[in-house]
Amino acid sequence: MDSASVTVDTKPVIYPPVEPDGVSRGGLDLRSFVGELIVEDDRSSDDISLEGLDQELQDCKTDDVVSTILSNGAKVRDYTKDVENNLRRFELDSIEDYIKESDNLVSLHDHIHDCDTILSHMEELLAGFQAEIGAISSNIKILQEKSMDMGLRLKNRKAAESRLAGFIEDIIVPPRMVDIIVSGEVNDEYIRMLEVLSEKLKFIEVDSMVKSAKALNDVQPELEKLRRKAVSRVFDFIVQKLNALRKPKTNVQILQQSVLLKYKYVILFLKEHGKDVYTEVHTAYVDTMNKVLSAKFRAYIQALEKLQLDIATPNDLIGTEARSAGLFMRGREPLKNRSAVFAVGERINVLKDVDELALIPHIAEADSKKFPYEVLFRSLHKLLMDTAASEYLFCDEFFGDQSTFYGIFAGPFSVIDEHLNAVLPNFNDAIALMLMIRIVYQHQLIMSRRRIPCLDSYFDKVNIALWPRFKLVFDMHLNSLRNANVRNLWEDDVHPHYVIRRYAEFTASLFQLNAGYDDGQMELNMERLRMAVDDLLVKLAKLFRKPKLQTVFLINNYDMIISILKEAGADGGKIQMHFEDLLKSNTSVYVEELLLEHFSDLIKFVKTRASEEASVTTSEVEPIVKDFAARWKTAIELMHNDVITSFSNFVCGMEILRAALTQMLLYYTRLSDCIKKVSGLNKDLVSISSIMYEIRKYSRTF
Repeated sequence: MDSASVTVDTKPVIYPPVEPDGVSRGGLDLRSFVGELIVEDDRSSDDISLEGLDQELQDCKTDDVVSTILSNGAKVRDYTKDVENNLRRFELDSIEDYIKESDNLVSLHDHIHDCDTILSHMEELLAGFQAEIGAISSNIKILQEKSMDMGLRLKNRKAAESRLAGFIEDIIVPPRMVDIIVSGEVNDEYIRMLEVLSEKLKFIEVDSMVKSAKALNDVQPELEKLRRKAVSRVFDFIVQKLNALRKPKTNVQILQQSVLLKYKYVILFLKEHGKDVYTEVHTAYVDTMNKVLSAKFRAYIQALEKLQLDIATPNDLIGTEARSAGLFMRGREPLKNRSAVFAVGERINVLKDVDELALIPHIAEADSKKFPYEVLFRSLHKLLMDTAASEYLFCDEFFGDQSTFYGIFAGPFSVIDEHLNAVLPNFNDAIALMLMIRIVYQHQLIMSRRRIPCLDSYFDKVNIALWPRFKLVFDMHLNSLRNANVRNLWEDDVHPHYVIRRYAEFTASLFQLNAGYDDGQMELNMERLRMAVDDLLVKLAKLFRKPKLQTVFLINNYDMIISILKEAGADGGKIQMHFEDLLKSNTSVYVEELLLEHFSDLIKFVKTRASEEASVTTSEVEPIVKDFAARWKTAIELMHNDVITSFSNFVCGMEILRAALTQMLLYYTRLSDCIKKVSGLNKDLVSISSIMYEIRKYSRTF
């Protein structure tokens, strides 16, 4: 390719005049000013290197523009010239636009210059400010370090001042405190001064640094003197209050609650700073209360003994003969009290009133009242519970020591033990013993609900005393039945025996007292008693000559036992079922004996011939039918009278009569079935409806 050179014709640039608004007055022809671009060939140039031309040509083959030019057949030089001209034209247009905006550019240049000047000035100001701020930051840092140093020194000084002030406050002995403790009246203010003194004494004893302080050498002797004086005055005050407890008719509990508890800190002060004096005061209180309460319980027991109503004696046993009970010995006792020996009756109400207030002896004595021993026992132990609970709580709060209670109550326990040891060996009331056992159990529950365990061991000891005595008295009743003289006990009377009534009442009472406790040992003992009564009843029944009377005697007694058990509302359990079975079996025996007495031929025939398949002859049944028709109504009337006179319980008698009449009807029905096979006797038969009518008539009586 030939090389070419470009020559540009240049002329001086003459700017047209500029109006004040920066707009040219006339147009400017840049083409005439710049001239035409001339491209000339420069074939003589040797400066162009052709190295790499082949590669460039090879690359141009794939160029779309070059391919298009070559495909149109245009010359490269012409195309190049056109491109150059276009570029020149665009350049001139741009220059023309620049010239048009020259005024604005000049104005912009001036503004930029002004801004640059202002910014330079501001830069100088900010540089000054930065220098000043750096100096201020340095000063602030110095001040901060100084402030932290001053704060640390202030904190240390305050800590030292606080400890020093506390030390001075703890060891100093104010004159007012000295005056109050030495000569002041023991009151609330005196107690506050004791608290302050206690704190000072503890401060000196506990803190090891205080012991090395020189100031302590001056203060400690004064504090020791003050401690001794306080202990002495407090001891005199407490002894004076304890002496008040010994005065007659003093309400101990009110004095404890209103006076002693108010000054309970005095005891704490002695316990901490005067142990020897505290021990002396503690011993004095225990000794005082021991004597006071022992005297009160002894007097109360003596007053209760005047109210005692003796119910049972050694002769009051189930199997004892009524004639040997001592007629002249019982003359002074009301007859109604004798019924309470074996039947608990209203005596059981003592369990409902187990937590009622204790008896006031002089009021009861003024009203001439007497009480069974279990009522007095409940009252005594109710007083013991209330007194013990109050004293236990007081000792815990006043002395901070629950064991003090046991030292105080050693005396009252001894007084009560002495009383029980005198009463129980000669006590023969089994009902009262069981009531007392239940009272103790209820009192244990009450103390458990109060969460006061101070009487646990005492109640256990009382139970240990009561149970063996109850077992002994129970065995006495049992042996009285086993060893009873049947000949002496027997009476020619089929009505319930008084010994069996005693047994029934005694058993019902024990069932009532065992309800809710389910004492297995008690049930075994009652079963032993039941077996002894069974043997005795059979022996007594055999003394009757007629079997019928023996059966009537057994029925009456069995019925009475069942009635008493039901009347008491107690669950008789197996024992009641046992007697019900015996009553049922003996009732069946009596019904058969009663019918045999009036209809022996009829019964014999029915039992022997009615079941046989062989034919029955007229001669066999005609006498039986006619005999029955002649006197069946009379026989029913006689049976009715016999039942009425034989059985004490009307209801039981009517049930037996109904059973006898029903059985008679069954026998007669079987006889009628046999007679239907024999002709000529139907006219002598009594109709079943007539017999049913007669039976209903007696049923209406029932």
